[in-house]
Amino acid sequence: MFLIIISVLGLLVIGTILYGISISEKGYTGPVSSHFDGKKFLNPNGVKGNGFWNVLKWSLSRKKGEWKADYKDYASKDKILDVSKNEAKILFVNHSTFLIQIDGMNILIDPVWSMRASPLSWAGPKRLRQPGIHLDSLPKIDLVLLTHNHYDHLDIDTIKAIDKHHRPEYIVPLGVDNILKRLHISKVRQLDWHQHSMFDKLKITATPAIHFSGRGMLDTNNTLWCGFMINGFKNLYVVDDTAYDDQLFKDVRGKYPPIDLSIIPIGAYKPKWFMSPIHTDPDEAVLIHEDTGSKKSIACHFGTFQLADEGLEDVFQDLDKALSKSGVSSESLILSKEGVAYVC
Repeated sequence: MFLIIISVLGLLVIGTILYGISISEKGYTGPVSSHFDGKKFLNPNGVKGNGFWNVLKWSLSRKKGEWKADYKDYASKDKILDVSKNEAKILFVNHSTFLIQIDGMNILIDPVWSMRASPLSWAGPKRLRQPGIHLDSLPKIDLVLLTHNHYDHLDIDTIKAIDKHHRPEYIVPLGVDNILKRLHISKVRQLDWHQHSMFDKLKITATPAIHFSGRGMLDTNNTLWCGFMINGFKNLYVVDDTAYDDQLFKDVRGKYPPIDLSIIPIGAYKPKWFMSPIHTDPDEAVLIHEDTGSKKSIACHFGTFQLADEGLEDVFQDLDKALSKSGVSSESLILSKEGVAYVC
């Protein structure tokens, strides 16, 4: 019996490894730079994500906080109307998915409508709240911005559905174009940090972030990760997944026009020893809001997928404490609600 158990466990381990290899994506190939060594991308401050042993340590010692699923459908089924050339509106779907309507354009950020943030339909982080917008309620989507290739930010089924019905253009960081090309999507532009592309009258710039990338076992950091600066009628900064750095966001403030609104992550931060190299906690989110000089900010990356060990209520309580401690008001850094439109 013991030998049978060992054999089964061995087969499971081998199967997991082979599957992890099979879902690894093709990486970026290009010249060496300050943040690309020819094979892997590097963070601007040199910080590295956790290696295998830290991942194993965390996996064996996790103390998950409480989350409760809420599948009530709060979203309106009414079609979302376009905005004029002199309007800017942000609609929170949930997690890190937003609809940005600016200068008559409709832009989706990191669209994920699937039930799981995972390569598998039956395993992996499960959605615990419904999207705040129905897919068929979306206006004609002109552009999709993808910040990096993690499953909670780049979902293949969602991309297929959007491309089928909207045929938008895509702007992605270096190397992420390979995934879209595999899906036979050709209208893709890839950007390095600080490179920009014009889309109609909008200037879209890829900005540095402190994070990592990967979808399988063999493609860690083979593609770039980024935020986005959107300059048009208003100036919008999509911070997205990042750790905090006391210089990076001050540099953003000095390099780009004054920011009208930032989208800042606040979730997936416990335990701090494991998550701080890749994610931002509520205290650090407030610091990003202050460092960038953003007139207003909206929180993201919380309340949908349980990706770390904090409980659902921990995020709200920790953000309240961070705002009170800093003197930043809840009208300046807003805890976003699904399906709600915020006018810039």
